[in-house]
Amino acid sequence: MKMDFPQRKIIHVDMDAFYASVEQMDDPNLKGKPIAVGGAEKRGVVAAASYEARKFGVRSAMSGFMAKRNCPELIFVPPRFPRYKEISLKIRNIFFDYTDLVEPLSLDEAYLDVTLNKKGNPSASLIAAEIRQRILEEVGLTASAGISINKFIAKVASDYNKPNGQKTVNPEEVLAFLEQLEIRKFYGVGKVTADKMYHLGIFTGNDLKSKSLEFLQMHFGKSGSYYYQVVRGIHNSPVKPNRIPKSVGAERTFNENLSSEIFMLERLEHIAIELEKRLKKSKISGKTITLKIKYSDFTLQTRSKTLPYYIAEKSLILETTKELLYQDRLNNSVRLLGISISNLNTDRNKPLEEKSLSVQLKFDL
Repeated sequence: MKMDFPQRKIIHVDMDAFYASVEQMDDPNLKGKPIAVGGAEKRGVVAAASYEARKFGVRSAMSGFMAKRNCPELIFVPPRFPRYKEISLKIRNIFFDYTDLVEPLSLDEAYLDVTLNKKGNPSASLIAAEIRQRILEEVGLTASAGISINKFIAKVASDYNKPNGQKTVNPEEVLAFLEQLEIRKFYGVGKVTADKMYHLGIFTGNDLKSKSLEFLQMHFGKSGSYYYQVVRGIHNSPVKPNRIPKSVGAERTFNENLSSEIFMLERLEHIAIELEKRLKKSKISGKTITLKIKYSDFTLQTRSKTLPYYIAEKSLILETTKELLYQDRLNNSVRLLGISISNLNTDRNKPLEEKSLSVQLKFDL
């Protein structure tokens, strides 16, 4: 079947258990042991887990208490984000030896468009293997990679042979690959959406492909169009070297639940100070302030207000946040508060339409 959409050579590089691997690299005593980066205390959260810990069901975003219960031998290590950023920059510099079209998703993963690359190498698979080898030799860590014709498939493929492996999905293999793919492995399908799809009889890409666009839009709204396209191998989003942030935020989880607005305002002031620092460092301001409230029963609530002008100052952020806090009664005691600012002034510089590669290329990945 001929696929009538642009084809690129895209690599998704994903570091293996990045934070935990950095800790094991820097401290040989941790090698081969189950470790978790994060807090072990009652309110602590796991930021990352080594593969030794994952065997016991320890996962990121899991509470430290639950992680320790799953793995009594678990060693907790406090996060060192400056060190992770330092390593991430070294890895990114390796990417730039091959292409300037690098789109970081976080410190530990990025997309690379190597359709036209600095090495003149026609094989994206060989480039990915070379990059992974250089990361191992020059940094000391392993990475996995997915290679295909677009970002969506490359992202899915990078999970296939983890850790320290790679998978290529060639153009002629794309449709068959997506048809047999379990629906929970589709990038963008979380647990809630997967459960909903199961109830609708959608378990694989082939099941998803059998549903009409109207059916998917009826059950999943705007996301229905996305699912309809990606299962057909259509995902034309280009690799964007300079990703413009849509929002900037800061938040805090508390050791003890808060039930008094007075104590909350005190915490919100510290959060607003941190947010102001981030905004000024990036030279960004915004119009929409959002207050995030996570209650002790883990339910989440957001309250937003859009101003007629751009702000970045702590005093104005806090003034609006205070108004949002008192906007309605709290449902319960609070374990987390966060403030974010969106509708940024960077939006004014966006082009009216994203331009993408429109020429169809034939090649071997």
